[in-house]
Amino acid sequence: DLLGLISFALRQAGYLVVEAQDGRAALAAFEAERPDLVILDVNMPRLDGMEVLKRIRAGGHKTPIMMLTTVSDESKKREGQAAGAKAWLVKPFAPAQMLTAVMKLLPS
Repeated sequence: DLLGLISFALRQAGYLVVEAQDGRAALAAFEAERPDLVILDVNMPRLDGMEVLKRIRAGGHKTPIMMLTTVSDESKKREGQAAGAKAWLVKPFAPAQMLTAVMKLLPS
């Protein structure tokens, strides 16, 4: 459900969206599409968002990555930031809050 809501909000704001249902699909989509921004849920199935983040960064990619999570644990946030996450949103969040974070991460 969250994937659909996020995709809808981004499309309504004029962004092109590529969806992935799990971490493995997210990595494949990243390699195929080379997006301007990646939004990952920490608790994605098949390969969690932290591992996807680490693999993208291991490939030398500088693409901004935003992490979504229900975890407000500061140590997990620091781990994500150390791995290269540029933004961290804790669920639940308002679509406007997410769009503001997206606009900050994307070049004008």
